[in-house]
Amino acid sequence: MPTKKTSPVEFTEIAPSAPIATASHGWRAKCLQRLVRLELPVPRTMALSFDAVRAIAGGLLPDLARLVSVFDDGQLLSVRPSAENPDWGGPGAILNIGMNDERHAELSETHGEPVATALYLAFVQSYAQHVARLDPDMFAVTEPCLPALQAALYDYEKEMEEPFPQDPTKQLAEVLRSMARAWEGTSARLLRQAKGAPADAGLGLVVQAMAGGFGTAESGAGVIQFVEGVTGAPQITGRYAVRGQGREAVSNNPQAIYLTRDPRGPSLEEQHPEAFAELVRHGAICRERLREEMQIEFTVVGGKVWVLDALKIQRSSRAAVRIAVSLAKDGVISREEALMRVTPRALSELLHRQVDPRGKRQLLTRGIAASPGAATGRLVFTSTAAQASAARGEPCILVRRETSPEDIRGMHAASGVLTERGGMTSHAAVIGRGLGLPCIVGATGIRIDAKNKVLETGRYQLVEGDPITIDGTSGEVLLGAVDLLEPALDDWFGALLDWADARRDIGVRANADTPADARIARGFNAQGIGLCRTEHMFFEDDRLTVMREMIFADTAHDRAAALTRLLPMQRSDFIELFSIMQGLPVCIRLFDPPLHEFLPHTREGMRELADALDKPLSEITRRADDLAEFNPMLGLRGVRLGVTVPEIYEMQVRAIFEATIETGKRGEKVVPEIMIPLVSAMREVELVKARIDAVAAAVRVEKGTPFEYRLGVMVETPRAALRASEIAQHADFMSFGTNDLTQMTYGLSRDDAGRFMSYYVQSGVFPEDPFHVLDTEGVGELLLIAAERGRRVRQGLTLSICGEHGGSPESIEFCREAGFDYVSCSPFRVPVARLAAAQLAIRDEVSDALSADLR
Repeated sequence: MPTKKTSPVEFTEIAPSAPIATASHGWRAKCLQRLVRLELPVPRTMALSFDAVRAIAGGLLPDLARLVSVFDDGQLLSVRPSAENPDWGGPGAILNIGMNDERHAELSETHGEPVATALYLAFVQSYAQHVARLDPDMFAVTEPCLPALQAALYDYEKEMEEPFPQDPTKQLAEVLRSMARAWEGTSARLLRQAKGAPADAGLGLVVQAMAGGFGTAESGAGVIQFVEGVTGAPQITGRYAVRGQGREAVSNNPQAIYLTRDPRGPSLEEQHPEAFAELVRHGAICRERLREEMQIEFTVVGGKVWVLDALKIQRSSRAAVRIAVSLAKDGVISREEALMRVTPRALSELLHRQVDPRGKRQLLTRGIAASPGAATGRLVFTSTAAQASAARGEPCILVRRETSPEDIRGMHAASGVLTERGGMTSHAAVIGRGLGLPCIVGATGIRIDAKNKVLETGRYQLVEGDPITIDGTSGEVLLGAVDLLEPALDDWFGALLDWADARRDIGVRANADTPADARIARGFNAQGIGLCRTEHMFFEDDRLTVMREMIFADTAHDRAAALTRLLPMQRSDFIELFSIMQGLPVCIRLFDPPLHEFLPHTREGMRELADALDKPLSEITRRADDLAEFNPMLGLRGVRLGVTVPEIYEMQVRAIFEATIETGKRGEKVVPEIMIPLVSAMREVELVKARIDAVAAAVRVEKGTPFEYRLGVMVETPRAALRASEIAQHADFMSFGTNDLTQMTYGLSRDDAGRFMSYYVQSGVFPEDPFHVLDTEGVGELLLIAAERGRRVRQGLTLSICGEHGGSPESIEFCREAGFDYVSCSPFRVPVARLAAAQLAIRDEVSDALSADLR
């Protein structure tokens, strides 16, 4: 006799010792197995692997008769998706498979016709929409009743030209086939790829016996979790639907009751205290044994609790930190695991106000999320208006086509910044991150009319004074004011970062341009200042006028005279900076920008400057025209100014040295680090170094006090990287300014690249925006060349990066592997860098341990 052939599509019962793995059957199947191992009351469940589901999508099916026979006769079934990662989604669950005319009659006798009808109608609706792919509006009903069920069955037969399937085996076959093919569809694939899933990500399916909560009054369905999803604080939340079924019955049921005692209405705790107590025990078991805070989906059938599913609770970034730290403090997980559970970039959200996810929002437009945090304020279109608004105590959002150094004071005054143009390293983005100011750049679909003070989108027209909210974390611009969450710099946050500092093996400094920035950096435990851009100190009103007098000076003597007035101001800045940092290293970059950035750009501004300097307007405009450059980024700036207008650098280093001596008198030893920007040739360094050394010698003689300092260069040009062996002979350190180095390597303007960068990334020209994520292949190769050549001639040469890439986990990984000493980033990215560095060290330690075990 011929042997009976079995289907090549196998299924596995979820049992404690079954060969179930997340990589082969998905997260839900594995989670259910863990629940079974914990001896929680889980209904009988079968799992189909990724390979099995692919075979189903290709036309094969498991032995359905054998599959159905595993369950009790007449048992209703459910099918749920089980992807490798829950964030990748999957088709919706289908409940009550096996419901047909016969089961409807049986349940009508045992549970009553209304219950049987509601179950049957819900299954017909779900099957018609998700399996037969019929119009869901055709099957929408407001109240389940027998006429509605009959109408649904009639409409199904009319549309499909065949009766609704009555055979449970056929129902199950079509459900499995539909879910398998839905996962393989183009839309589903693109959607999960957008969430980080690989193109060939698999889907598992679980077939589970229905433990329906539709019996007596002691029956129902619900979800329960034991911490609050926004804050992470211990709190039992969820809902319970009496005689309900599935998550939808809870989320869409206004009659669902509370879980714990609540003055607003009845609760499960009051009505069924034994069931509630059992759920609390299950939650504690899951937390301890699964080492996670879980949300449990459950049903109660005649007073008996069944656990249908459990998944990690959805949580905000602040909740993620508190949950991880709490689990570690309770001994459930290690500190190392707690560190690995928090995404570094998620910490940015804790440092700033955030849009409350529980509130309502109305989208105005979207842009590039350039600096995290949320802010609400009234629209202003100029820096002057922003300062006036701040003086009145009114929060405002500064809206510009793009910002310039002239807008610094307005940005300080504003609660947030929105620009029509720009990318991740545009002026607004860089300054916004440095100030911890919420910022969105490159906003799509808006037009700014600064003259008439109007912001237009395709749908709205807003004028100065109208309130908006910007979410610099998501890039969303919202209409009006919305509810915001305050920053969460609490004990949980502090504990996590203390643990991170104990594990990381690379230094983290901050970019700080003012004493205020330094205080923030110190508050975030930065190990020093890796970049102090001194030019930002000159944009204050009292200094800007003197700076402009220096620019319009006719002789070196007159320039020196103007700079003499700036000297005490700079000295005071540095004294305060050194005092705040309390002996930690401070790296001061000498003056970098072209001089024309300090001049007004409008006719009115030129006229005001002429009055202030008592010069003819024609002379002012002529001088401005003389300073104008076709490409300022590659013009007279940085070390080139130090060579051709040496008085500026001489004033600055004198201020640094005098501040060093003054701070030393207060008992704080300071060894300032002086950095020369934009070098490309050894001779530039030699010329500037000679002048700095001369000023140092003069100050030592004048003050009768010895002091030390370190001199280094900022590597921002490809030539400097390639000639590092020459330049390093005259430098104690080399710090890579990856913003400008990326611009010059690619020949791209960081302010304009945002216009087309998304298209380049989507087209696969670049894997990521190189101004957002360090290009480790091109720019990175220059860094490696410079590091190797520099240390070849000068052992102990300190290496670091200080561009905006410094706070990126990808950049920190590169710097660790290249042997760099530290990274430096904006103050509000210091916590991100501290955590990322710790995670990399832990990862490498685990990898080394595994390699040792294999050997």
